[in-house]
Amino acid sequence: MSMVRLEESLRRLGEVRAPARLAEMVMDRFAVMDTPLGPFFVAWNRDGVSALHEVRHGEEEFRHWFDDRYRRPLARSEAPPPASVLRRFDMRGVAPFQRLVLEKTSQIPRGEVRTYTWVAKEIGHPKAVRAVGTALATNPMPILIPCHRVVRSDGVIGNYGAGGPVAKRRILDAEGVGVGELEKLAQRGVRYLGSDTTHIFCMPTCRHARRVMDRHEVEFRSQEEAFAKGYRPCKVCRPVGVAA
Repeated sequence: MSMVRLEESLRRLGEVRAPARLAEMVMDRFAVMDTPLGPFFVAWNRDGVSALHEVRHGEEEFRHWFDDRYRRPLARSEAPPPASVLRRFDMRGVAPFQRLVLEKTSQIPRGEVRTYTWVAKEIGHPKAVRAVGTALATNPMPILIPCHRVVRSDGVIGNYGAGGPVAKRRILDAEGVGVGELEKLAQRGVRYLGSDTTHIFCMPTCRHARRVMDRHEVEFRSQEEAFAKGYRPCKVCRPVGVAA
């Protein structure tokens, strides 16, 4: 074979293989994964997890939802994603505002909750509380991006896109939030807890609030009440939000 013909054959071979390599790079795979709320479909690619969807809705519905949202290939995998993938998220196809909301929500520690108002303030959009709720209701990666850790400002647990309030209570209790105690505080109108030794006030589930002994604990119905009594906000849970 002449050198010219050899080069031509190699060029054509490259053209044939290139689309296949490209498809492999951009294709999402999915498998069934056990979660605290039961089995979910999990989709992922080289950039990280792209979706988590309840198995009970069926594979066909999941495929349809994924195609409608992302418009890219999806192939079934018999093996689950590696643990390293579950720590990363593919945010392609996520609107900029929702991305801000999801990134901030992913920072809420396990065993703690924040409010929709807190998220709105933290991302620099303090008046967009309803929009935050909408963004979390359509979270494509629930459980992994913990939208269940965001509750209403009055302390009520609120709804949850991956199974409703019952599922939300279940996963929060499993993480050690203590939903029952949180709801008792909400019923009494308590929004923040302070320490009379440090004169710092926190969100009720903040790890620092939990260290306060009962005899030193002070309850507040509002930020204004805490400020009026000379208390300052916790720098860890930031009860007033960074934009306040």
